[in-house]
Amino acid sequence: MARTDPARLVAFEVLRAVSDQDAYANLELSRLLRERGVSGRDAALATELVGGTLRLQGSYDDILDRLVKGTLQPPVRDALRLGTHQLLSMRVPTHAAVTTTVDLVKEQIGHKPSGLVNAVLRKVAAQDLESWLTDRPRPARTAHPAWVIDALAEALDRPAELDALLAADNERPAVVLVARPGLADVAELGGSALAASPYAVELEGGDPGAVPAVREGRAGVQDAGSQLVALVLARAALEGDDQRWLDVCAGPGGKAALLAAIAAERGAGVLANERQRHRAQLVAQGVRAARAGVLGVVTGDGTRPPWSPGTFDRVLVDAPCSGLGALRRRPESRWRRTAADVEELVPLQVALLDAALDAARPGGVVLYATCSPVVAETAGVVRTVLERRTDAVVEPALDLIGDLEDAESAHLPGALQLWPHRHRTDAMFLSLLRRR
Repeated sequence: MARTDPARLVAFEVLRAVSDQDAYANLELSRLLRERGVSGRDAALATELVGGTLRLQGSYDDILDRLVKGTLQPPVRDALRLGTHQLLSMRVPTHAAVTTTVDLVKEQIGHKPSGLVNAVLRKVAAQDLESWLTDRPRPARTAHPAWVIDALAEALDRPAELDALLAADNERPAVVLVARPGLADVAELGGSALAASPYAVELEGGDPGAVPAVREGRAGVQDAGSQLVALVLARAALEGDDQRWLDVCAGPGGKAALLAAIAAERGAGVLANERQRHRAQLVAQGVRAARAGVLGVVTGDGTRPPWSPGTFDRVLVDAPCSGLGALRRRPESRWRRTAADVEELVPLQVALLDAALDAARPGGVVLYATCSPVVAETAGVVRTVLERRTDAVVEPALDLIGDLEDAESAHLPGALQLWPHRHRTDAMFLSLLRRR
């Protein structure tokens, strides 16, 4: 009896965990690769199978639903999605894609559905992806739910760029590393420098875990847009004391680690707060190499904080959000989130920004950031908070981001909105506020 190769088996199990348990694909994939000892080319194949299948899931489902009458069992649908991705978006020969998927179904689901899977995949292989999607509605053609397309279209200041943005969401993102200042240098990471951050390097192939500085915590995997969040806060002009910094929602710790490295060089320190205990543990692990710039890692509710008002000179609020700005890296978010989720998140985002402004001293700065461009989560939150209070004002941040063009928010003057199709970053929103 044929056995499924390790890469395809891992990929299938990740897809099942995402479908059945709402698992995070990147975390589940990392866990299984580590536990199974899958590395090298097999790990790269599993990563492409998972990421590519999830990114284009909506397009593949549109094709499958035209070929299958009746309801597909969830495990069978996941297997068909996996086979369809290999047939339409990878250079896998038709025979290999069909045979390996049928063998996978026999071993993991049972013999009964294997005939259906074989027949459907052979029909899928009869056309290329472009032919299958010609004249289909935009959600099917672009592999984005209709509500996500509408939300992104509202946020985007140039309607003609919408298809370019949606296409960028479906591209495999490069692995970007951060060389934490004072701890690592970009030259030791290899790869190519990026314009968004002086500490960013795009890794050209290979495993980031094989880079010594990453293993030691002196560097890390971090999108250049996320690096820019920490840099804008650190670059903001400040008069008077500049010793106490706060990261209100620090998990899993990437921005806190970069801030701590910068703070250490200035004789300052960062208090990293995280509401969830297991994420606070990730923060503690992430900042281990930058201890000189860490005041502590605590577990607490950022809307009801344990610290006194006016305690901090610089405050970061990287708020929980829909994640629609990182659909390249977390593709399952587009299928998991709903418009109702955004409505539920906004009150929390408002409360966190309100509390962050209270935590800043007069003259101090607060950076509100989301990995989402959705107007309700970005400019809408800032405007709501500023309508409530007279002791804060938006500070222009364009001069703090170097040579990035077309980065000012169309919905909040002075704030920034990055885009994957323009800046090769996640669609981060940043608004710098000063406490009067």
